[in-house]
Amino acid sequence: MIVALRNCPAPAKLNRFLHVTGQRPDGYHLLETVFELIDLCDLLHFSVRSDGEIVRHGAIRELGADVDDLSARAARALARESGTKLGVDIEIVKRIPVGGGLGGGSSDAATTLLALNRLWGLRWTPARLARLALRLGADVPVFVHGSSSYATGVGEQLVTLPLPERFFVVVAPGVAVSTAVVFTAPELTRDTKLIKILGLSRGLAVSEGRNDLEPVVCARYPEVAAALAALRREALATGEDPDTARMTGSGSCVFLPVSDRRRGEAIRARIAALGVGKAFLVRSLAHHPLRNWAFERQRSST
Repeated sequence: MIVALRNCPAPAKLNRFLHVTGQRPDGYHLLETVFELIDLCDLLHFSVRSDGEIVRHGAIRELGADVDDLSARAARALARESGTKLGVDIEIVKRIPVGGGLGGGSSDAATTLLALNRLWGLRWTPARLARLALRLGADVPVFVHGSSSYATGVGEQLVTLPLPERFFVVVAPGVAVSTAVVFTAPELTRDTKLIKILGLSRGLAVSEGRNDLEPVVCARYPEVAAALAALRREALATGEDPDTARMTGSGSCVFLPVSDRRRGEAIRARIAALGVGKAFLVRSLAHHPLRNWAFERQRSST
């Protein structure tokens, strides 16, 4: 039996586009997006406990208050639903900016579910784990699913969408955007026409969409607008397409697809020197690093 795991990756995601296509009677917005996983990762450490306790070591502070982060909630939900008598110690090394629209908390929760599926010997299927993941948040299933995906509904209806490997420059302006404020903004576009997976499969590039939340955020958060403008200026100066620079999720992070690592590193360095935010050069991931391992059956000798 495996009793401990260290440095389990929890990758961030980018929304290559994000369309708001409607609103349900309960107030939740209907979305259309393409999720792409990237190699900017939090690292999680797990140690199995025999006493059934779930202990999260190290506090995360968000917006000035301690929060019961999603990884601990995920472990408790999985323990409750599976009936296991085991527990776990969880530590997280945060590398993904908090509150930036990169899905760090959701990814931490998904990595917790994937790791504990093996550590606790549960042998749950991906579909069963994804159903539990949805109860934790609309973004959690895509990380359990573990591949770039076209998503509709509230973001939970997923279809695998293989994408070519790309490099991206990601900029974190260092401000926390209120998702509630953005989605309740009266000027938010709520009737974008669906592209649908058929259009994507016929060659419509994911870069041809847009983020419907972006104008709302840029109008309220000048730091996001400044970071996005800087990326677009660098795109023009280096021969990249400035129209492909956009915000991910509900912000505050923005990104630009680039042709190759060398050009991306040059843009990253210039953006960092401008002081508009912390800049990263990242690469897309074909799949979640734990996706296959999490669902393998353990050998009796382990």
